[in-house]
Amino acid sequence: MNEQSLDTRLNEIQMALKQKGYRLTSSRQKIVQALLDCGGHITADGLLEVIHQTDITVGRMTVYRTLELLSELGLIRPVYQGTGAAHYILLDGGHHHHLICSGCDAVFEFDECGLQEVGKLLAERFNFAVEGHLVEFYGRCQNCQ
Repeated sequence: MNEQSLDTRLNEIQMALKQKGYRLTSSRQKIVQALLDCGGHITADGLLEVIHQTDITVGRMTVYRTLELLSELGLIRPVYQGTGAAHYILLDGGHHHHLICSGCDAVFEFDECGLQEVGKLLAERFNFAVEGHLVEFYGRCQNCQ
């Protein structure tokens, strides 16, 4: 992400917190900034390590609580890709997409999304308010075919 889009995402997250009555405290800002800087693919412990490189006062429970809050607000999602620990990903506009190689476990992100119509159909069929989606396609990358 370039610096402008990082600032935009930080502002979006700050506004989402504010709309729900939460503040972007100094610790939360450091957590969100570290999450944005790493592209949003990181475990809670990995995030804590990144934050502790510049500020050791942010506690483990603060990181976990902030990740839980951001998940509840639909800004991030935990994903479990066979590693045991959840990796937290940023939901850009409410969605995120992966191609996952079942040969080498490589994960490729892609931005193209044609699923809005599918979401609308599912919402109508099941009387369900779709708020976002996480899509993972499994297969074999070019090196593993």
